[in-house]
Amino acid sequence: MLCPSHKPSASLKVLIPLSALIPAPESTTKRFSIIFLPLHFCLKLKIMNISNKLFQDIEYLAYLETFLTENRVQRFKKVLENRTNHITVVAEDVYQLHNTSAVMRSCEVFGVQALNVIEQKFGKRIDKQIALGAEKWVDIHRYNSVQGCIDSIKAQGYKVVATTPKGKAQSLDKFDLSAPSAIFFGTEKTGLSHEIIEQADDYITIPMVGFTESLNISVSAAIIIQSLTTRLRESDINWQLSDQELLAKQIDWARKSIKDIDFITERYLEIQQSWN
Repeated sequence: MLCPSHKPSASLKVLIPLSALIPAPESTTKRFSIIFLPLHFCLKLKIMNISNKLFQDIEYLAYLETFLTENRVQRFKKVLENRTNHITVVAEDVYQLHNTSAVMRSCEVFGVQALNVIEQKFGKRIDKQIALGAEKWVDIHRYNSVQGCIDSIKAQGYKVVATTPKGKAQSLDKFDLSAPSAIFFGTEKTGLSHEIIEQADDYITIPMVGFTESLNISVSAAIIIQSLTTRLRESDINWQLSDQELLAKQIDWARKSIKDIDFITERYLEIQQSWN
């Protein structure tokens, strides 16, 4: 036996078996672990996996409508008859908190379904602004860069329309509505950025006859949105939501109107599973 203070000689050779240096071959036997998860957890995973299908499931809508009053159901249908994605609105870096919500309300009141918000400079301030009542009925799309928004808008088939009181802008009442259009509104003091102005496909302005050359963004948005949507409904353009879009919004609004929607959805999936 060696005492604790004993140190082996530097010349001591240690023999390591060759087999220890060669990795063991991988097992060809597959092993499976069975994990039991609570039913409600499994259903939540299922909801996540089929969420897109749920928003196109007419039976799911019928099930949700059993939890709504008939007046509520008919109100949704009536409002959606006047909703459009032919026009969409874009607000670029709006600083004042109340202005974004005012634009959002104008979209909702006059039937524009989507509001796009560029938060390149003032994202944290607009975060608080978004959480108001109108966002329940309007789709909010947020971008952290001007170019990202422009690229997305154009990829969806919209032309970029800049609102400006100067330059080559045409009068609001003469604007051609035949093509899907994204109406861009700028900041309170400087208006739209050069990045948007340079890439715009068209330019519009509100006819004014006074000394003042501009209006507050919330006022401008209300005037322009009301004017364009009124003209749109009076035209022969196919401006209404598609059947697919209508179904998705009916389900979306129904879900937002029902308490314990996750539990109710789980129950629906259980019923569907039992039938299958």
